[in-house]
Amino acid sequence: MRRILVRTARVALVGALALTASALATTHSVAPALASPCGNGGFGSSQLGSSGSSTGSLGSSGSAGSSGLGSSNVPNIGPQGPLPPFISASTRTVAWLTGPLSINRTYSRFAISGTDLGISWDNGSGQTLMAFGDTFGNCNATGQQWRHNVLLRTNDTRMIDGITVPNGVAGDQNSGTVIAAGQPNFAQELIPALGVDYIEVTKIPTAAISLPRPGGGFRQYINYMSVRSWGSAGNWVTNFSQIAYSDNNGQTWENAGDTIRVNAPVTLDLPSPPFPDVAVNNGKFQQNAYTRGRPDNADEKDYIYQFGTPNGRFGAAFLARFKPEDIAALDRYQYWNGTTWIGDLNAMGEAVVIPAPVTELSVSWSPYLKKYVMLDGDNEITLRTADHPQGPWSARKTLVPSGRIVLYAPMMLPQSPALKGTGPELYFNASRWSDYNVMLLRTDLSRVR
Repeated sequence: MRRILVRTARVALVGALALTASALATTHSVAPALASPCGNGGFGSSQLGSSGSSTGSLGSSGSAGSSGLGSSNVPNIGPQGPLPPFISASTRTVAWLTGPLSINRTYSRFAISGTDLGISWDNGSGQTLMAFGDTFGNCNATGQQWRHNVLLRTNDTRMIDGITVPNGVAGDQNSGTVIAAGQPNFAQELIPALGVDYIEVTKIPTAAISLPRPGGGFRQYINYMSVRSWGSAGNWVTNFSQIAYSDNNGQTWENAGDTIRVNAPVTLDLPSPPFPDVAVNNGKFQQNAYTRGRPDNADEKDYIYQFGTPNGRFGAAFLARFKPEDIAALDRYQYWNGTTWIGDLNAMGEAVVIPAPVTELSVSWSPYLKKYVMLDGDNEITLRTADHPQGPWSARKTLVPSGRIVLYAPMMLPQSPALKGTGPELYFNASRWSDYNVMLLRTDLSRVR
């Protein structure tokens, strides 16, 4: 029995299954690039949940069909339309960040006709990095130029009229994206995935942060989920979450091997190494958001806080913390158990910090509000605030009402005045499923009621 459990943990639960995937490659169809811009039926990396607008239970109302001819009226590049107008007392749309109709013309410059997420963080030197999920280019090309994830960089801090991304330059780690020699207009994939449905269909970034690197400079970290399969709207199944790091500003990435959180409904006592930790509570940290502790609080300023949720959009949020130097040492993490911080993941119980349903999150300390700010949303975009990461968190305050422009995954921009303490303006990226692209929005926190 022990031998069976060990093999299960190593082969079935970890989810890498590289040898198995290779053996199946000739008999098992590679997962199609199932996302909106190429008209593939609406199984993309962040498909809307039950509150989202769609023409069917799974399809997207913005799907362009197999030809990929969308509202942009240019063949092969998907359904992006003009920026949907939205203005409320506190919040407004600003500009498309990605897509052929964006100010960055990402189709012609980076072969990005459709993508989502735009998880944003300061690289430690004032440059903003943005990580995106499943990304597509020419819908009529072989494989539709599908990449599991890509990166854009910007030095733009004047976001009132949008975010500009400079050209990508091969070998230049500060240029607009990761470009390979000989492919000057093609953003490269960051973290590869097997691309095999029901084994590992893709790898999607869910959180990112920059931390000091031993010996000087900064190391970039992305926490990503390995997706086994997409399900009904707002539901997907992960193999595991894991941290990858880069010492060259996102040009290349390596997995931090001891950071795998296997998503399994069991706890197994296995030798580590060679086996990753298998604990039922790992399932609470399949999707994540990072924030630094508030600098004016002695108990919080030295920690990075990690908000975790199960796979999909219907779970609650849980909380861990760690010292910056311990990000890749899961055995040094602490977990909020509802009363205090403990070092035992298996003893954290059901200490929910935000009740279900919680979607893709971004969290940050705001010097302007002197509170932590949390954004999430599936169709609508909402804001919560708290004095401490463990809460209590305020009731939701609506920034974009349900059904108005149908957004998800709001990701705060680190250069926002509200996060720098220089003003009330909070800028954030959000994704629109029907256009399968990312837009920039602005909220005046002084007007949020």
